[in-house]
Amino acid sequence: MRVVFVHGACVRDGSWWWHRTAELLQERGVPSVAPALPSCGEAGVPGGVAGPGLSEDVAAVRQVLQAGDEPTIVVAHSYGGIITAEAAAGIGSVRHLLLVSSYLPEVGQSLSEFGDGSPAPFLDVDPDAGTFGVRPELLVDTFLQDCDPEVQAQAADHLARQSVQVTGQVVGAAAWHQVPSTYLVCTQDRGTPLRLQREFARRAGSVVELEAGHHPFLSRPAAVRDLLLSL
Repeated sequence: MRVVFVHGACVRDGSWWWHRTAELLQERGVPSVAPALPSCGEAGVPGGVAGPGLSEDVAAVRQVLQAGDEPTIVVAHSYGGIITAEAAAGIGSVRHLLLVSSYLPEVGQSLSEFGDGSPAPFLDVDPDAGTFGVRPELLVDTFLQDCDPEVQAQAADHLARQSVQVTGQVVGAAAWHQVPSTYLVCTQDRGTPLRLQREFARRAGSVVELEAGHHPFLSRPAAVRDLLLSL
């Protein structure tokens, strides 16, 4: 088995965000990988009006999924659920989707449909540059309040400006219709509202709730590992 971790919006270095759970999985002989997302500037091209968007993110994740034939669990975090809906479709090695505080779109839906029409207060949008990002001063209280001080101190170094294109681009497939799925509801999440998580969770095959913030793979890595090993 292997795990492919698809990180959320406005961050880079997915392997850092995933490292605490990855280390515990490796101890059990389960390898994992975190693909780079072009819209977050991880392909050497800054995200922006003319930069990479959702389709490039989908292609990057799909390439990783197609690179191996071992049974694969895809862990989609937050915006990563938008990518995974399309990227994991029709790939036979993908056996399960674990959606962590994740958006879970139908075909033809986009990230922008799940908001109230205005940017979240923790986001900074630059319309001229065509990018958005997390306000650093709100990062810890919104997303990492249950993480230890070491993680909180390091996290700001792994933020990224992301192409605003990804918010309006629609998905062309919904893998969760064909692939078994589990939704992990994070009940202390201050980023993705609990109400919205539970709405998405109704689309998944099974639901698990965990008392954790937006990044349980950093704050509760053993719980996430155990859940993955049980799938």
